[in-house]
Amino acid sequence: MGSFLLDVQQLTKHYAVDDGPLSRLLPGRFGRTLRAVDGVTFTIAPTETLGLVGESGCGKTTTGRLILRAIAPTAGRILFEGQDVTALHGKALQPFRRQAQIIFQDPYSSLNPRLSVRQIVGEPMLVHGLTTQDTIQADVNSVLDLVGLSPEHAQRYPHELSGGQRQRVGIARALGVGPKLIVADEAVSALDVSVRAQILNLLVELRERLGLAYLFISHDLGVVRFISHRVAVMYLGKLVEIAPAAMLFEKPLHPYSQALLASIPSIGDGSSSMFDQTERLLSGELSNPIDLPSGCRFYNRCPYRMERCRAVEPELTAVESGHAVACHLYER
Repeated sequence: MGSFLLDVQQLTKHYAVDDGPLSRLLPGRFGRTLRAVDGVTFTIAPTETLGLVGESGCGKTTTGRLILRAIAPTAGRILFEGQDVTALHGKALQPFRRQAQIIFQDPYSSLNPRLSVRQIVGEPMLVHGLTTQDTIQADVNSVLDLVGLSPEHAQRYPHELSGGQRQRVGIARALGVGPKLIVADEAVSALDVSVRAQILNLLVELRERLGLAYLFISHDLGVVRFISHRVAVMYLGKLVEIAPAAMLFEKPLHPYSQALLASIPSIGDGSSSMFDQTERLLSGELSNPIDLPSGCRFYNRCPYRMERCRAVEPELTAVESGHAVACHLYER
């Protein structure tokens, strides 16, 4: 087994687009393809947080669901503690599902309104044989204590809780089975700012206390900078840059990463900004994910585009230790 908890290799998810009877009869000849995730490769070490950022629709959530095997990949491999979980199906996936859990974006719609907190948190523990009906109350109370809730909350229903409390219940549900990896899919974006800070601090505390690893999916760069050890930037199904968080925010290399950082509102006259925002903000149309260009996917929005960019898609290549970028500007 290698040193990585999670090793994702060329992960791909394509969807056939229904263009009528011919595409349904002969999808290979007449159908078009939506390349939601297209050859994504990254690793996550034990206790590490990898932030995954990008515009809405770039494939972040699909990547998270692929890793959890909530949906099946079209191609690629997902190695968890050295085991290829893409080769597992049915009951063979159950041990992995215990080790890899998810925290959803909306803390209300992700909780069953007909179940009490005790049932919501306890049911996964029962499924995985980690508790019994005789001990479930004590076990649930123990997990609730981890996330800052009291035993009294176990008898309540989701509608009786605040947004922050509901998200703590969602975190408790994930923690109850003792996972090693948690996919946090926009886990704080639906919360008030003050509550968001509390939940972020809780996630950091749990990471240190329980030795958790996170794939932290978000569009909020400030949140990603706070919680992440490394950051991966995604654009139209591809990773365009991956680097340690401090390095990426100090010296982003890909023009898209630079534009994302330039979009962060500055305080005062903006004199402390690392970029001239008016020069870095994006223009041009987002490429159609069903009809991607043959070369760089960022071509029609890039201020530095060259003729080579139109014809040849750049590969994600290391330019310095721990920092990789997919851009022809940095080819040696």
